[in-house]
Amino acid sequence: MPQTPLPASPDPAGPADAMRAALAAARALCATQQIPAPCLLMVATPIGNLADVGLRTLALLQRCDVVAAEDTRAAQRLLQAWGVSLPLLRADRHREQAAAQAVLEHLAAGRRVAFVSDAGTPAIRDPGALLARAARAAGHAVLALPGPSAVTTALSASGLDLDEGFVFAGYVPSTQGRRQAFYRELLGWTRAAVCFETPHRIDASLRELQQLAPARRMVLAKELSKQFETTIDGSPAQLLQWLHADPRHAQGEFVLIVAPEPLVHGGELPEQARQWALRLARELPASRVCALVAEMTGADRRELYRWLLQQPGREDCVGDADEDR
Repeated sequence: MPQTPLPASPDPAGPADAMRAALAAARALCATQQIPAPCLLMVATPIGNLADVGLRTLALLQRCDVVAAEDTRAAQRLLQAWGVSLPLLRADRHREQAAAQAVLEHLAAGRRVAFVSDAGTPAIRDPGALLARAARAAGHAVLALPGPSAVTTALSASGLDLDEGFVFAGYVPSTQGRRQAFYRELLGWTRAAVCFETPHRIDASLRELQQLAPARRMVLAKELSKQFETTIDGSPAQLLQWLHADPRHAQGEFVLIVAPEPLVHGGELPEQARQWALRLARELPASRVCALVAEMTGADRRELYRWLLQQPGREDCVGDADEDR
């Protein structure tokens, strides 16, 4: 996790004073927030650039007694970069069960414990869920400090229409057979699918996607928030061409987004979908009706919305202000 220096400040007092002023302001804003003692704080940390840490995170970390960390070295770099000094407790995936017991002992003593994974949001394909479950089971408060996430960072730059939502599928399986089954299932989803892939398997993944869905649009993001951040989109063949253009392109962790299969307009709506839509439209707004029926039947939500608005007796339906998107 590289340490990115803060930019030059126009403040004649210098960036260090500006940083201290910002942290002081954050502490003042957080002073009235009740953080119970004991409690476990699940803390999202930067995915590459240390400047992405939130001011509220820094302010509340200073009210903690100990930091449990997936990687104590990464946690130490983050804390040192921002002038925070706290005891560290190792809590990686292999030691999470033992770490949970140590965390419970701290909580039982009335302390506040912060948990940080290596990068990003704890428990999202990272350790942390076991600690949160153990703390809750023991009757302790568990709070989350939101922050960086590779999933949402990649999605926000993808340009994909996410009105129907998205699915986070975690890491792509490592073996070929499981990977192919994974992609066959994923390609049938009606929402954008986000997954993580490693540098030594990205080539095999894209080759398999080229065979399974050669025309499907995909987005590949790497080194998010770091110096060589890159986000490209295209067919699997186009992504492979980019990957092979420079050996450095295969370095770093990847976020792969597979767009849903393009909607085909003008097709016949299932009879069941139309019947459900007419019945539910007496009680719910049209946009909500179409979202529910599309999820239950697989019908095209947009086509269903247009059809519903054209039906006679629409005066019996609950109105809404949604546009036909």
